[in-house]
Amino acid sequence: MTKTRTITYTALFAAIAAVLMYFEFPLPFMPPFLKVDLSGAATMIAGFTMGPVSAVIVTLIKDLVHVLSSQTGGVGELADFLCTSAFAVTASVIYRRCHTRKGALVSCGAAIAVMTVCGMLANRFLLIPFYSKIMPIDAILSACAQINPLIGSLDTYILFGAGPFNLLKGVILSLITVLLYKRLSSWMKTVHFPQRHRG
Repeated sequence: MTKTRTITYTALFAAIAAVLMYFEFPLPFMPPFLKVDLSGAATMIAGFTMGPVSAVIVTLIKDLVHVLSSQTGGVGELADFLCTSAFAVTASVIYRRCHTRKGALVSCGAAIAVMTVCGMLANRFLLIPFYSKIMPIDAILSACAQINPLIGSLDTYILFGAGPFNLLKGVILSLITVLLYKRLSSWMKTVHFPQRHRG
């Protein structure tokens, strides 16, 4: 892919991801403040088609757009940047080494595992410390326990809340990527950009 195409499509995927990030939805039996948005799928597809650098740039741009209206002082966006970048970079690096259907599935599996671990760490060291400044940690855990009785401490929140949430989120994003990637990559190859003529 030419440099012009890479820049153009990176910007396009960043715009799509920034819009998708506004549409969030909760998952059943998960803590109420953990919500899924589908912007990670745009990042993943960018990584598959253009490589890990584009994936990181797409993630950075969408999080910078959203930090302007952040309700977490940028902490949520930082956590998203770390988790989504790790997710997409892992997948794109593996897929580039094994550019087959099996390689895509293996890369998605590895990316899901990485996102799960990163999500658990981000919740433990970024998100929960932030929310505990607004609401006592006991109140946070109590709200979580009402939805998931297995959560009774910070450790069980990480194990039975943040972990499964990011696992499911990774699965959802991977499924969307697998379904859309081939179609989008084929379409991208057919688009012709006008050539600049120098007189």
